[in-house]
Amino acid sequence: MPDDPHRVVITGDGPILVEGPVDIELPDGRRVRSQRPVTALCACRRSRRYPFCDTSHRTRTRPDRETQEPS
Repeated sequence: MPDDPHRVVITGDGPILVEGPVDIELPDGRRVRSQRPVTALCACRRSRRYPFCDTSHRTRTRPDRETQEPS
């Protein structure tokens, strides 16, 4: 429904999730649009696709599978 508010979720250590579609106005005045059902916006400014999150905020290392103990 057109009068329903869009939901915005601010995650503790990641992106800001906005139910879309959404128009985004950048600090320099440019506007970008996302047609996705949920858009992840970068909050840390490390994204190569800013203002969209590309998960650059995450560490890129994975534990070695051979050294992990079975669960």
